Amino acid sequence: MKQAKPLTIRQMSLAELDMVLDWAAAEGWNPGLHDAACFYAADPAGFLLGLVDGEAVASIFAVKYGAGFAFIGGYIVKPAWRGMGYGKALWDAAMVQLAGRNVGLDGVVAQQANYAKSGFALAYRNIRFAGAGSGQPVDMAHIVPLSSVDFETLRQYDAPLFPDERADFLRCWVQQAGSVAVGAMVGGRLAGYAVMRRCRQGYKIGPLCADTAELADALFVSLKGRAATGVPVFLDVPEVNLAACGLAQRHGLQSCFETARMYTGAQPAMQLQRQFGVTSFELG
Repeated sequence: MKQAKPLTIRQMSLAELDMVLDWAAAEGWNPGLHDAACFYAADPAGFLLGLVDGEAVASIFAVKYGAGFAFIGGYIVKPAWRGMGYGKALWDAAMVQLAGRNVGLDGVVAQQANYAKSGFALAYRNIRFAGAGSGQPVDMAHIVPLSSVDFETLRQYDAPLFPDERADFLRCWVQQAGSVAVGAMVGGRLAGYAVMRRCRQGYKIGPLCADTAELADALFVSLKGRAATGVPVFLDVPEVNLAACGLAQRHGLQSCFETARMYTGAQPAMQLQRQFGVTSFELG
């Protein structure tokens, strides 16, 4: 499609990333209130902005992790600028930037065929479940503040649960403002952790990772109890983890949205049986 005016593409500043997350909120994506700083920590060069005559009109996240993985997210063209080819131009620039890596994304199911044309193949679905806070904190001896756990211990626990290195992101994510982060300890060993962060609407729990369904349940109950009664709480579950879907059902959560997790290469060797909640649809 012919563009009305040329598109300039450059990296975003942190302030511009905050602006783009406001765009995402307008699209109904409900990002976290403090996501921008942690997203930026993952890969400051990974956020592309498209401009026409100096006006920001489109965005895409093309975040690199480690030596071989990357994730696409935040793909938005402002409504008044759609249908002019700007989105495709920005998409192509992002894919060039990520050449040679296995690239993942969480896309709406309706766009799955379009992503397939760019070389992405479906791995599994993620289901967003919605519930509400109980306003009743539950004290459990084996659930501790994650701040009491050495970061290197956390990094090592998280490593098999994500396709590549994400230490800089993780360090920021578990300490972000407006969040609660907890760990599950068994025999003096970290056996699970979870983060609940404040979003435009309610809270999202993610990641939620644990060695067993029982520990995942305890982590979920601990966090849900810290949200005020009736405040929305969301959990994004890899559908292939049947125990995670069971957790959502036991707690009366209702499915409200889904994404197609897709990759350009082979599905990474992540321990999905220990993943009960996805960190973020924007960054994986």
